[in-house]
Amino acid sequence: MLRRILPSPIYEYLNMSKRRRKHELQMNIWFMPAIYIAISTLLVVATLLLDLYVDISQYTPNLFQSQASLTRVLVSSLIGAILTLSAYTLNSILIVLTTFSGQFSPRLLLNFISDRKTQHILGIFNGSFVYVLFVFLFISNQADETFVAVPVSTVLLAFVCAVTFIYFINHATTWMQVHNITLNMRNVSERMLKNSLEKEMAPLRTNDSLGQEEQLHNHNWTTLYTHKTGYVQLVDFKQMVEEAKKDDLIIRLEAPIGKWLLRGNPLLSYQWNTSSEIDERKYQSLIDIGHKQTEIQDIEHGLNKLSEVGIKALGNDDPKTAANVINQLSDLLLTISTLMSKNPYLVDENEQLRVIVPESSFEYYLYKGFGYIRHYATGNVPIITDIISSLTCLAKSIHPSFHQCIWELACNTTSGFTNMHIYELDERYLLRSLEELAEVTNNLDHFYQVKNSIQSTPA
Repeated sequence: MLRRILPSPIYEYLNMSKRRRKHELQMNIWFMPAIYIAISTLLVVATLLLDLYVDISQYTPNLFQSQASLTRVLVSSLIGAILTLSAYTLNSILIVLTTFSGQFSPRLLLNFISDRKTQHILGIFNGSFVYVLFVFLFISNQADETFVAVPVSTVLLAFVCAVTFIYFINHATTWMQVHNITLNMRNVSERMLKNSLEKEMAPLRTNDSLGQEEQLHNHNWTTLYTHKTGYVQLVDFKQMVEEAKKDDLIIRLEAPIGKWLLRGNPLLSYQWNTSSEIDERKYQSLIDIGHKQTEIQDIEHGLNKLSEVGIKALGNDDPKTAANVINQLSDLLLTISTLMSKNPYLVDENEQLRVIVPESSFEYYLYKGFGYIRHYATGNVPIITDIISSLTCLAKSIHPSFHQCIWELACNTTSGFTNMHIYELDERYLLRSLEELAEVTNNLDHFYQVKNSIQSTPA
């Protein structure tokens, strides 16, 4: 019934999970201004009550008192001033968004809009404008009243708006600097990773992988299929484990988070030990599928956003931005390596297997982080050297079990130079970086083979 009455975006919003709805609110520019407008409306009521009903003018010095005519002039003047500041702020935001979209990546728009400082600034301007507008409306018919709360609060709001405007200019110019852009993107992705892998999934994991595998023998799986097309955005793992415990099920997710599914593709499979009927829709509702990728639980999406900025920088002949992105990618990959688990099993409090989660290897994330940049940097020896140097730093900090896949990516990256002439200094610094990585990963023998293949390239 509601689906027929409500517009589809509103209906979809109402049917979102609580966590996804919170994420969407943070990504929308209207939410924080709406809160400020509500607060300003309450402030209008409070100030008018103080002036018109409590009559606080009899308790305050004459310095703070203002006649109705002067109050109307003051408020009407500040309406235009605050509206002008709001217009300049909105214009600046549009310029920032246009610059981000054209020079870096359209994906950065959400990062700037969802930034708390940006949302609070917009909220202050919108709330202040609504306040002075409502106040002017209610005092326009007052001829003989003496006001105190209204003029004082209006002047204070105008002062706050002026300071906020200066702060916004500083915030926008600081945010647009390349190193701050990439750092902010990495911080957002890292925070999402920790919330998803460390806080949500880590308490449900088990170290007894062999014991859990024994529970999978001699069982048949029943497969459920998705009823809509889109990306796997969010899985409520905690609720899924609880429901699987109630029904005595073992659930296996057939699609990792972030994967694109068509209607009718396998979504999950389950096996059960009881003869009771299973409510399959209940488990399908625990998996959110939407038209876009989100960072809530999707590890790969954060890597894609950073690498896209690096690719844009290469296209704009901006090697320093690309180098900065490469460094931030290595830091994000280090975080991924410390949080990811080789054990795909989630258990209940009785250590009974309940959910099997498909997870990608670190090698896959390593490729997703550097693979696209490497492709678009073909023939760009300094950028490839930066990638090798960044991989070396990563290898020095990461667990030795990941060394081999890092070395293989580096060798695969430099293999493109075996049939290409490169300048002597470029070759020297490239081989120096590769040799350092070989020492860290204990692959010096292989390094000499790669070195000979590069140096044998005819001039």
